[in-house]
Amino acid sequence: MIAAALALLVALASPGAAAEWREIKPGETPMAEIRARFGAPTKATPVKVEGFDTTEWVYEGAQALVGMVRVTLEFGLKAPSGYNKDVVRTFTLEPKRGIYNRKLVLDGWGPPDRAGKQADNEFFLYRAGLLVYFDKDGEIALSMTFTPPQPLSDGTAPPSPQR
Repeated sequence: MIAAALALLVALASPGAAAEWREIKPGETPMAEIRARFGAPTKATPVKVEGFDTTEWVYEGAQALVGMVRVTLEFGLKAPSGYNKDVVRTFTLEPKRGIYNRKLVLDGWGPPDRAGKQADNEFFLYRAGLLVYFDKDGEIALSMTFTPPQPLSDGTAPPSPQR
């Protein structure tokens, strides 16, 4: 069963689609589409970010998507055309141990635009909008945050997700 899940995850993670997962695209996918595809979240929390009303949805426990411990979606994106409170801004996957490993990330999204260490954890940063944190051994993905495309800073730490 784990092998089948891994094969499915590899198929869903094409190298050209670094900023998406299971057709969720930060900056594009609307809240209604998430609800239609995955059902109601375990928790929905209103949040204020930089003066804007946003919403955070969490899917966990029995409602977590296959292979995940938790999936957190943040809605609300400021764009040149104005603020859209109903579009996915970022989402973070917290996979079950071993679902995503270093090789699978590299096979699925290619070499990172930047790699580094923050505390004891190695990270991969993709300009197209993916930040992956690995365990202390650098082999197992602990979290994967998808954002709209990000300019890379000159510092060694990854930039915060776009608000």
